[in-house]
Amino acid sequence: VSQVLNRYTFASTLSHLRRTNTPIGRDGKLAKPRQLHNTHWGLVCPAETPEGQACGLVKNLSLMCYVSVGSPAEPLIDFMINRGMEVIEEYEPLRYPHATKIFVNGTWVGVHQDPKHLVDQVFETRRKSYLQYEVSLIREIRDQEFKIFSDAGRVMRPVFTVQQKDDAETGLEKGQLGLTKDLVNKLAQEQADPPDDPEMKMGWEGLIKAGAVEYLDAEEEETSMICMTPEDLELYRLQKAGLPVGDDPGDDMNKRLKTKTNPTTHKYTHCEIHPSM
Repeated sequence: VSQVLNRYTFASTLSHLRRTNTPIGRDGKLAKPRQLHNTHWGLVCPAETPEGQACGLVKNLSLMCYVSVGSPAEPLIDFMINRGMEVIEEYEPLRYPHATKIFVNGTWVGVHQDPKHLVDQVFETRRKSYLQYEVSLIREIRDQEFKIFSDAGRVMRPVFTVQQKDDAETGLEKGQLGLTKDLVNKLAQEQADPPDDPEMKMGWEGLIKAGAVEYLDAEEEETSMICMTPEDLELYRLQKAGLPVGDDPGDDMNKRLKTKTNPTTHKYTHCEIHPSM
């Protein structure tokens, strides 16, 4: 499809490049396809849509939304075969009836006896950037499935990671935000005094390589627990440690209200960069 790119203003050009279209007749009287849906959270801008006939049918990707470009699946399959995955051709269902099925881009490629160990290893590999950051990993414990997607055209968004276990190498404790003071100071120093060699620059890619930021697609988000702000995460950690957390008295009328921490939350896996992103 070719279209004349809107060059009215700089902002309108950027907006036009990130436009999405719902293929429904503009004269339809249905309101549902035009309304905001919960699944749009973080992926579609809730405000930017034209007025009139196309209202709600023409949407725009949100500020930090990213569309995956795809990467080959063969290295992933080889990696898992080396980690004890039994290929589908050699699988005997009667011998291992409760084995976890492994799917790559929707194709059943094999089974594994110890899914927790394999899933932890694959997640660790992605966080250390040996795997493409746009590969999404979904473990369905109830269905005994582990799904991996590396295809093109999935909408993804970045979120901060939360440490899942104590790491002696980085000095991060369990439940701590992956974005540390050191990383922030490094970025601030880079902004003030940019390095001569572009290879030495840390930037956004550096945060992904350090495992501080991770891209999630809609399906992986289903299996994640995302905290709204780093402050909420800190309050949750204090609560888990058994320390008293004072409630907001609510006497300041201009203060933004915070939702109370949910005591039933088992753990947080990620944290929002900013609620409006």
